[in-house]
Amino acid sequence: MDLAVLWAFIIAFAVIAYVILDGFDLGTGILFPLLGRHENRDTAMNTVAPIWDGNETWLILGGGGLFAVFPLAYAIIMPAIYAPIIAMLLALIFRGVAFEFRFRTVRGRWMWDVSFFIGSVVAALSQGIALGTLVQGIDVDGRAYAGGWFDWLTPFSLMTGVAVVVGYALLGATWLVMKTEGELHDIANRFAWITGIGTLVLIGLVSLWMPFLDAEFYVRWFTFPQILYVAPVPLLVAFAAFSLFSSLARGKHVRPFLSALTIFVLAFAGLGINFYPNIIPPDITIWDAAAPDASLIFLLVGASVLIPMILIYTGYAYWVFRGKVVEGEGYHH
Repeated sequence: MDLAVLWAFIIAFAVIAYVILDGFDLGTGILFPLLGRHENRDTAMNTVAPIWDGNETWLILGGGGLFAVFPLAYAIIMPAIYAPIIAMLLALIFRGVAFEFRFRTVRGRWMWDVSFFIGSVVAALSQGIALGTLVQGIDVDGRAYAGGWFDWLTPFSLMTGVAVVVGYALLGATWLVMKTEGELHDIANRFAWITGIGTLVLIGLVSLWMPFLDAEFYVRWFTFPQILYVAPVPLLVAFAAFSLFSSLARGKHVRPFLSALTIFVLAFAGLGINFYPNIIPPDITIWDAAAPDASLIFLLVGASVLIPMILIYTGYAYWVFRGKVVEGEGYHH
């Protein structure tokens, strides 16, 4: 068994689990000012209040796992993206406080609404910028980061940041379509169309830009026979997009959310195809960055216990809080 590759898949699973689970609750915050009456905002927040902190477990697992399993990658990547990562963490703190405090005040509710919205946008934008920085490549000298403090700030990273914000808004909109009814459901349905179109346009722009960032990316996407391996990804994205819009048009409640999640998973798979076997483009491979096998085995024993536990309690939480959230009822009432 290749332990480094196995751990690469585990870390990738933790990252995509975080993106799709915390993505919709960040998306709910991004849409917050557009939801109309404050009762609608109360209902929207109540749809995610019981589960949002559990969703962020996967962020800890992904970040902590990268530090323990691929220490070289952690040591190179973090200095390159310190600014967006710190901004993300501060934004998540603001969101966490807003979850509890906005239900404890009437006069100051507007302040916590703004905190929830800004925290959601900044967290999503920071994650997208960090992703774009990694995709465009990081300057490495030997075994250390060789770039500058602002290398993360480029047109490509800003585009990926905006793409993640719009994509998370799509997840939030389709989540609210699934979890609410009446006026809020109709508002969410309308924004699901808008953000769905925006997400697909931005995915297309990022995908067309990526092959020109690195010659290896270009070879994988535009030369034969490599194109045969990657061609299914855009075809499946097109199918998921058709499923999204057709289900919205037919008034479905659950399928739009599942279709949006599928688009995100496929986009993540496309990134994986671009990267493998590198963990830091263009030169640092999974095996270069991995910890010694003894450490990987030790950590794998812990993960084999921890990850099933996380999956069980996450699944249980979603099962307990399944169904529609009705206005005036919910976690905070």
